[in-house]
Amino acid sequence: MNFQLSEEQQMLADSAKRFVRDNHDVEKHRQNKKLMPLDEATWGQFAELGWLAVPFAEEHGGLGMGPLETMVLLQELGEGLIMAPYIATVVLGGGFLRHASDTQQAETIPSLLEGGLQLAFAAEEYERVFTLENTAMKGEAQGDGVMLNGTKACVLNGDHADQLIVLARTAGQPGDKDGLSLFLVDANDEGIERTPHRTVDGRQGAEIRFSNVKVSEAARIGELNQAYDIAKSVLLEGLLALSAESTGSLAVLLNDTVEYSKTRKQFGLPIGKFQALQFRMADMFIAMEQTKSLLMAATLKLVEGHDDAAKAVHAMKAQLGRAGRKIGQEAIQIHGGMGMTDELNVGHFVKRLSAVDGLFGNADVHLMEIARSA
Repeated sequence: MNFQLSEEQQMLADSAKRFVRDNHDVEKHRQNKKLMPLDEATWGQFAELGWLAVPFAEEHGGLGMGPLETMVLLQELGEGLIMAPYIATVVLGGGFLRHASDTQQAETIPSLLEGGLQLAFAAEEYERVFTLENTAMKGEAQGDGVMLNGTKACVLNGDHADQLIVLARTAGQPGDKDGLSLFLVDANDEGIERTPHRTVDGRQGAEIRFSNVKVSEAARIGELNQAYDIAKSVLLEGLLALSAESTGSLAVLLNDTVEYSKTRKQFGLPIGKFQALQFRMADMFIAMEQTKSLLMAATLKLVEGHDDAAKAVHAMKAQLGRAGRKIGQEAIQIHGGMGMTDELNVGHFVKRLSAVDGLFGNADVHLMEIARSA
């Protein structure tokens, strides 16, 4: 099978590689972790480079690309730990907008492509293992609309988003796939309270409380009580995007560890000469290659519409959690005490991988999804 990039995909990868080279280092990342406001200059560059338009159809002003191109872009950005809400706004938010009404699309997509609109997917909740069907937040019919009440936890980009895509239960009980609905909600509507927070990797999110928030019929995305399939399809793309970004981070951890082993000396020899450490770095390489292979397989299956595409994505997320732990721990240990410090890349990448493992279900959750579909 030919895995070579097309000319357009290669240009996309090259532009991201240059951006990371020119805009990322440890000090830059350390500064970004201290800033609560979004780096608007960086987001503006994303818009100018056309990256915000990658997954959107040409009729909406996009580039008409898809998950493969998103994977190529995010693998490169993952090597730089670029702290921009691309996945929250473009992949997840944009994915839901593709299922929105013509009016909703006309009101949102042009602004998003220009860098003027931020989105967030409010799905995760407290006290429940994350799956879409475990959603409990209430959406009760009232007149010609729905009243939202409840709390969403760890909403990526929830503190900066202008619009929220809210998953709510309008019928049934937690655990039912039927009875879920999606709503596009103004983040500044009355009754919405946002509590910003930082995640372990320094990125931004929010806890969002909804208290008698009235949304109209026009705000709904898709059919009432039938949002599961839409949410699932968009979430699968989001999981692939997170995985693609993380494979870039895995590559940096491996490469930095190998380079360190060539320069750090013990007993008069570079530590990379010791067979025990060679074995450990070989295991890191194998774990990374397995992850990259699964990422490619899952992405192609999703693009081509295979029946087991969802299972492949769950397998990818489960593998990512295990590979991230394996490679991250080995990188820290081989770097010794320095691996734990804020001075080196290693700790920052390990924190990012730890955060990604917990997003939208950790490795164990996705293994259970595979078991249920067997």
